[in-house]
Amino acid sequence: MMGREHIRNIKLFPDARIAAICDPVAEQRALTRETLGPAADGVADFETVEALVADAKLDAVLIVSPNHTHRRVLESLFDTQWAILCEKPLCTTVDDARWAAEKAARRRAVFWTGMEYRFMPPVARFIDDIHKGDVGRLQMLTIREHRFPFLTKVGDWNRFSRNTGGTLVEKCCHFFDLMRLIVKSHPTKIYCSGAMDVNHKTERYNGETPDIIDNAFCIVDFENGARAMLDLCMFAEGAEEQEAITAVGDKARLDVFIPSGNLVRSPRVPLGQPKTPVTTHVDVDPAALAAGTHHGSTYYQMQAFLEAVRGRGPVIVTAEDGLRAVAMGAAAEKSAREGRVVSLSEFGL
Repeated sequence: MMGREHIRNIKLFPDARIAAICDPVAEQRALTRETLGPAADGVADFETVEALVADAKLDAVLIVSPNHTHRRVLESLFDTQWAILCEKPLCTTVDDARWAAEKAARRRAVFWTGMEYRFMPPVARFIDDIHKGDVGRLQMLTIREHRFPFLTKVGDWNRFSRNTGGTLVEKCCHFFDLMRLIVKSHPTKIYCSGAMDVNHKTERYNGETPDIIDNAFCIVDFENGARAMLDLCMFAEGAEEQEAITAVGDKARLDVFIPSGNLVRSPRVPLGQPKTPVTTHVDVDPAALAAGTHHGSTYYQMQAFLEAVRGRGPVIVTAEDGLRAVAMGAAAEKSAREGRVVSLSEFGL
């Protein structure tokens, strides 16, 4: 699914061409060719990464395989000189993510961790406004995602934490990445309360019951004294605004809402005085919106990635960023399951 979303977005760039696809599942390769349409002519077709590495002529490769396969795929790709975009999470464990970050640091070619949420235009504007000082000194950050349950994936791999890293790695690494980016500091400790309370409880796969968290509150302390909270609910698909992010500083509060794309700045006022919120709407290119399900962010991330591949722009989301997002998710999972505060130092970070 995510691979086809990337394809729809790459097709919007006239100076980029898809040269090969690789998937062990024949049905998925066929669906991918349907997405390519006429552009499928001349596209090479591979069942294994090893065959891809041996025969394909590429400048860059996108890894959109199931989370638990990322390390195995990367083991082959790190021997190439291709630029790599690896979808989130970088890996399912901190040890594997650290391995990937260390390998990426020794390569000359571009390595990019896919973190689409940074590139949603309203969120990008929200981040810029905070970094420009619109809220003053940032002290509190809240990210709320109230959404639909996990979708069905090939082989139902996403129903088990051993394959995903756990919901707080699989889904929430996006938000932990945003926290670090917005706060401009590293986390020190995380406390998380979460469980699987509504979704997947009656599902069985080869006799096994899913074990993925479907709701959680996570509180994160940062080195610079700021704190952040994640409010996740995956049985709230009736909400109009799927994501809401709130930043509060010593001068103002700033909110951004997705999918409306509205930002609301609320300056502090003396008690009893009229409130003076200002609402700004951030537009998104309709073609980018139509090409994906992530509020245009897949398009804007691809634009930045292609610039980096061509040597015309920086790598914005590094493997180190990917590692730290996985570590925060792993700490949150550990906290939720053990009922205690977890220090990032327990993961060597």
